[in-house]
Amino acid sequence: MGSVTKDMPDLPRVRQEYAAEAALAEGDLAADWPTQFAGWFAEAVDAGELEPNAMVLATADARGRPSARTVLLKGYDERGFVWFTNLRSRKATEVRANPYASVVFGWLRQHRQVVACGEVAPVSREETEAYFAQRPRGAQLGAWASHQSQLLTDRAQLRERYEQVAARYPERVPAPPFWGGLRLVPETVEFWQGRSDRLHDRLRYRRLAGDHNLSGDPNLGGDPNRWVVERLAP
Repeated sequence: MGSVTKDMPDLPRVRQEYAAEAALAEGDLAADWPTQFAGWFAEAVDAGELEPNAMVLATADARGRPSARTVLLKGYDERGFVWFTNLRSRKATEVRANPYASVVFGWLRQHRQVVACGEVAPVSREETEAYFAQRPRGAQLGAWASHQSQLLTDRAQLRERYEQVAARYPERVPAPPFWGGLRLVPETVEFWQGRSDRLHDRLRYRRLAGDHNLSGDPNLGGDPNRWVVERLAP
């Protein structure tokens, strides 16, 4: 334990000063969060961010105990952010018990973050099957073979399941019934820009109360375009 402590870096001194000119002002923002996100996402791609669609997904169980992991964003629009998963996994089980979550995109090259919080709802089966059909065959077989978040005896057990599924589906691989998409429907979307002296810019789009409509059905009421922009202290 002592040698590990001795070799550790001096964490209080591990810091990077952010550029003073990297500002984010209210006048810089797009009229809506999807347009703003699209712009920042394109800039993250251009900046060479490693897997710019990677996002940390935080969920909590029915007792409020949190868990987090990195997943890949597979779609977004004004309805929210979409990822796909085994519906028996820990993350999916938790959002069924406590249907609220948060996602964080960390684009470190540009000293940027995007943080979204809101309710989680399943995507349609049609969306799930359309996306699954685009996945590489290996990833399709893996979705069947992995009993995600469950205990394994060893890696050989996983490989054996994979080979069994490959033999069962020599050609087209259907989407598993226990696999599907989830959408975080944001109530807030915050754009964070690092600034010098830790005086960061934090601008947040917030949906006005009473305008939350998970399905997007206009007959259910709620205006999905009623948002305000707020500046938060860093």
